[in-house]
Amino acid sequence: MNSRVEIDTEQAQPAQVGEDAVLACRQLRKCYRQGGRDLEVLSGVELEVKRGEKLAIVGASGSGKSTLLNLLGGLDTPSSGEVRVAGRNLAELNANERGWLRNSNLGFVYQFHHLLNEFSALENVAMPLLIGRRPVAEARSEAETILKAVGLGERMEHKPSQLSGGERQRVAIARALVTRPACVLMDEPTGNLDRATAAEIHKLMNRLNQEMGISFVIVTHDPDLAAALDRCLHLIDGQLIADWHQGDHV
Repeated sequence: MNSRVEIDTEQAQPAQVGEDAVLACRQLRKCYRQGGRDLEVLSGVELEVKRGEKLAIVGASGSGKSTLLNLLGGLDTPSSGEVRVAGRNLAELNANERGWLRNSNLGFVYQFHHLLNEFSALENVAMPLLIGRRPVAEARSEAETILKAVGLGERMEHKPSQLSGGERQRVAIARALVTRPACVLMDEPTGNLDRATAAEIHKLMNRLNQEMGISFVIVTHDPDLAAALDRCLHLIDGQLIADWHQGDHV
């Protein structure tokens, strides 16, 4: 089986100029009620993620980076503003439609891999496809292809407890990629890894981005990872500020 993973991008091309963002938000605000008053975490965030783009979101602890990622992924509801996934406004969809849109267009990778310990690597990776009601044989075949692409062809029947930290994170990345999403959202994907393993994960993400054309939005404190991406955005006082674009970063 060919380990190189490809997606058909022709169907996903935008119909009009200016509609080529795979993920976008407009005037995104999030407030929490705390101590009898409203605490504003995000105040009018604007963002567009282009197809195949890799961007980092950095900021101080507690600045709202994970909150932003959850809103972009449709896992939380904004106080105001809108989030668009593949051009569709999440607020205009019902729960089932939002779930389908997330499952088919977005992948998620967290600092803690959140693998199911009782299942093998293959079963963990196949899970999103099975949730999407793909036939079992097809889901397993797709999972095998992705696991080979991330270098785990010989480890796919192992359970998470039998894998190293780097291998578990590779499984988590494979699980995020198996649905061929337009964009993968990552929250500190190398935060629990040693430097050598983190460097391997960096190379893996870059290779998969080039081969699959998938966009990556990565919340990170890792300066090496941020420097390897196309854009770096800093979350300050509830808004995203551009630190640099790759063309200006030498």
